[in-house]
Amino acid sequence: MLKLVKYFIIGAISTTALILTSSDVWALPLSPGDRLRLFIPGEEDLPNNERFSATYEVNLDGMLNVPYLEPFSAAGKEISEVEAQIKQALITGGFFQPQSLLLSLEIFEWAPIQVSVGGAVFYPGRVLINETESKGRELPAQIATLSGDYPPERYLTAAILAAGGVKPNADISQVRLLRGKQEQVLDLSGEFTGAPVEDVPLIAGDQIIVPDLDSTRNELVRLSQITPETITVYLSNLTSPNPDEVQTNELPYGSRFSQAVVVANCLGGSSPVNSKRRVLLVQTDRQTGETKTFESKVEDLLENSADPTVNPFLMPEDSVACYDSTVSNVNNVFNVLRNVLNPIRLLQDIFSN
Repeated sequence: MLKLVKYFIIGAISTTALILTSSDVWALPLSPGDRLRLFIPGEEDLPNNERFSATYEVNLDGMLNVPYLEPFSAAGKEISEVEAQIKQALITGGFFQPQSLLLSLEIFEWAPIQVSVGGAVFYPGRVLINETESKGRELPAQIATLSGDYPPERYLTAAILAAGGVKPNADISQVRLLRGKQEQVLDLSGEFTGAPVEDVPLIAGDQIIVPDLDSTRNELVRLSQITPETITVYLSNLTSPNPDEVQTNELPYGSRFSQAVVVANCLGGSSPVNSKRRVLLVQTDRQTGETKTFESKVEDLLENSADPTVNPFLMPEDSVACYDSTVSNVNNVFNVLRNVLNPIRLLQDIFSN
């Protein structure tokens, strides 16, 4: 497991900015829904209602309830801390003598957790990470098998990817993680350079903010742990014989306008109109509603494919259309794109079929 640096707040330089310093190594903190296995040797022959050995689940309020003991605060703590609390409570309560008490508290199942991701990501909002199939809840503690699973989906990078990944204008060197009154600033540049990355484990309720920059960084438009592998692009070839057909394609993230034109089969052919074919790219920011369009002759697009102002990178849910200037016009293109982006029309199409 990667060594993950733990940060503590040691002071504030303004009302919002915090000075952070590193200390020891992060362990996975517990979160509501996590299931733990408590086992005390020698209890196997006792009736079930007299045993402490069992599987326990951290409550929604972050507490852990063990019979005959006061509830323990568990969320945000490491398993070893909770184990020490339980051991001390059993001794203080007179249930065991210090010299005779042996116990172990281990993770049985890591729960899914909900966190918030905002800023320069494609789909900001609340995301659920580490969704897994739950294990049996009725297994006796003495025969329950520990999972021992490393939960890779309970980490910072997994949450960012669940929110669609970072945009090309993201400042990945200043990613903020807010947990209660604590704030950590993390540098994820290593995801693209190969340098070590401090990928912090999360608990339910964490908030992640990815700052944005005034300009885009082309080096971020490729596959990584915090960018999507593929993106959905709508393609329409407004030419005979299928003038109204729109296809949904999954293209590798990092593809450009020209590559979508090739996938849409807008090139080639022997018809004279092919030399006059034009292509249109429509990009809409799902947060701001801002729409950009790029229109070009096919030949011009290919000849100037190295120019990012003519041949930009494709973003999720972009729409690309090609049409013959002697057959179709721009109004036809927008009519088709409007159908694609209209959820009511999509629902009507679904139910009509």
